[in-house]
Amino acid sequence: MKMHQRIAALTLVGLAMVFGQGCGGEPGEVQSGESPRSTGAALACTTRITYGNAWIHGAGHPDMFDVADGSVTWDGRCVNEGTNSYAVLSNGWKPYFTGNNACVLAMDTNCAGAPACTSRITYGPAWIHSGTNTYDDVGGRVFWDRACVNESLNSYSLLSNDWKPYFTGSNACAMSFMYSGCGGLYQNPVLNVDCADPGVIFDGGRYIATCTSGGAADAFPIRTSTDLVNWSSAGFIFPSARKPTWASTDFWAPEIHLVGTQYVAYFTARHTDGKLSIGAATATSAVGPFTDIGRPLVHDTTMGMIDATFFTDTTGRKYLVWKADGNAVGQKTPIYGQELSADGLSLIGSRVQLITNDRTWEGGVVEAPWVVARDGYYYLFYSGNAYYNSTYAIGVARATSPLGPYTKASAPTLKSVTGWEGPGHGSVVNTPAGSSVMVYHAWNAGHTARVMLVDAIIWRSGWPAMPEAPSVSSRPMP
Repeated sequence: MKMHQRIAALTLVGLAMVFGQGCGGEPGEVQSGESPRSTGAALACTTRITYGNAWIHGAGHPDMFDVADGSVTWDGRCVNEGTNSYAVLSNGWKPYFTGNNACVLAMDTNCAGAPACTSRITYGPAWIHSGTNTYDDVGGRVFWDRACVNESLNSYSLLSNDWKPYFTGSNACAMSFMYSGCGGLYQNPVLNVDCADPGVIFDGGRYIATCTSGGAADAFPIRTSTDLVNWSSAGFIFPSARKPTWASTDFWAPEIHLVGTQYVAYFTARHTDGKLSIGAATATSAVGPFTDIGRPLVHDTTMGMIDATFFTDTTGRKYLVWKADGNAVGQKTPIYGQELSADGLSLIGSRVQLITNDRTWEGGVVEAPWVVARDGYYYLFYSGNAYYNSTYAIGVARATSPLGPYTKASAPTLKSVTGWEGPGHGSVVNTPAGSSVMVYHAWNAGHTARVMLVDAIIWRSGWPAMPEAPSVSSRPMP
């Protein structure tokens, strides 16, 4: 069997090649930068091996994956060598990773008997347990932020599924992760260009995203994806020639929703009278072309109105939720909700204040609402505080009726971490697999753009949580 080996001592000095017999029966060698398939006849099945972000590889191999012939597995053991670590795969390959206990791999095969998404957590030698196994296999995606908490003479870590493994000694947490059949790995950001206020929906096999465009000639870029990680451009809601005649600039916070048999894009723009207002445009496809309805949907001559979102309650009634821009004039920033007509193009009934900024962490602002119905509750996600710095965060409130009253969670659900500042303005998306994720923005390292991130939502005791988010290292695909 030919083997492909990545060799590192304390630091990587290059890629090594191992010579031998190819899987298809022909001798061959793997050159640096090549996909490590055998050079003989291809087998009927292959395994895609995706490496975590700590993987040590050369410039000649820019991809974070390899494709190997046959079914390739790993027992989950991570071996430390100096300041690095390595895994030994079933075909003899030996990928190295920067740091001790840093092995993270995803194995996805099209071979017969391929498993459903499973996580294998392999524990280091200090793990406190009974029995002989050194690992656990768990259905679904489980991950860890590498935080290790000391408690008396021992230490523990908290995993995304609420498991709490203990280890003998201080700072002794050590685990490696293998994901089988989960679709690979990703690392934030999933869109490394300016994409503030992402509005994202799932639309029959693909995801649709659109972002704030400000004063750009073409308003609201549209992108599509099949996996929430790899995105392709699909035009604009409003190319320059199709912009609403009532709007002048400041095209903010768009969302595209299926309302009845048509798609409606709700958005913010500055009215020609100077007030920020909420508009609507329709299309027969989620990627347009969109036609503005010819007037603002929400317009107040005394107060700007921004950040509209749409949802349908469990009985089929439709609602618009938005924010009053009170912070621009030194006032509170209530978030309102009001019922919509069946076509989503006019308001009916009376508006109701759902929440306002009354918690310390929210500062002078609550904004960017998104509402989902789940398990008898309506969950109102929102952002609070100053969008331009690390105080910005995402909170949540819940109610048993679509227009409240809403009760806020005691603390934000998502806050800044080292590496990602000001996470906010999120869309909550349910994947075909039944999981929930949030797509949101955060500032890049240079603080020059708000880029798009994706992280998992876990539902615990009637509330959403986003463990180890914003994520900075590799995660299993959403």
